[in-house]
Amino acid sequence: MNVSVIIPTLNAEKEIGDLLQKLHNQTVALEEIIVIDSQSDDETASICREDNKVVFIPIERSEFDHGGTRDRAFRQSQGSFVLFLTQDAVPEDEYYVERLLQPFQDPEVAMVSGRQIAKAQASPIEKLVRNFNYPPESNVRTQNDIPIRGVKAFFASNVCSAYRRSAYLAVGGFDSPILTNEDMLIAARLICSGYKVAYCAEAKVIHSHSLTLKQQFVRNYNTGIFMRKNIDLFRNMPVSTEGIKMVNYVLPRLWKEKHILQSMYFCIECAVRLIAYQSGWLMCNK
Repeated sequence: MNVSVIIPTLNAEKEIGDLLQKLHNQTVALEEIIVIDSQSDDETASICREDNKVVFIPIERSEFDHGGTRDRAFRQSQGSFVLFLTQDAVPEDEYYVERLLQPFQDPEVAMVSGRQIAKAQASPIEKLVRNFNYPPESNVRTQNDIPIRGVKAFFASNVCSAYRRSAYLAVGGFDSPILTNEDMLIAARLICSGYKVAYCAEAKVIHSHSLTLKQQFVRNYNTGIFMRKNIDLFRNMPVSTEGIKMVNYVLPRLWKEKHILQSMYFCIECAVRLIAYQSGWLMCNK
């Protein structure tokens, strides 16, 4: 397979060297690694330019857009299959790329996402939320799954993903400008266009966050705007249902593991998520 990897970066000097080495060690040879960088003011650029496998694309920080920046790099890539990673998502082993590409053996599969495993130092909440969103069972979704899974049929993440080039171009690529969820939106368009979208639990990256309540508010506020802007696509697919499922998964396990303070914090965090999402939905002018 002819494979390209794209990594958007901003001040990634602490992570990018290890990530590039992990990619060089993969069992599948990569055609190119494209790093598209938003004016890092650390050593990101010099580290990347020392690597002869890296195509380094600098852009103005003000130009960054979750959809537009990735689409720009995609259209400069050469691969028949194009993989995306974030700078803080590290493949668990040398088989990551090989496993992520396996679902493409089905010619109808257009996109594949991998599994995210929380870092060892992540909080109990973060570990459980990652386990809920990225379970150990793989799946492939089609239009037939929409009535069953609802909005979850379109769940995907560009933290660790791969696209069939022909299918990506056929649906027009990522939207731009877009605040968030460019991956979920293109997954929805691919499925609604008759393609399949896969989740490969065997392809794993180590990735997690430690977001403050303010950061959670901003993220979920933007998600509310996103869902309202795309109401025609996501009509009759309430996000609250998935939120309730997550609470029912995480909270009992926190109690069982005697994380009392984490349980209380999780309840506050869920309230912040809900208020932020509803605020974004109500404030959006489409």
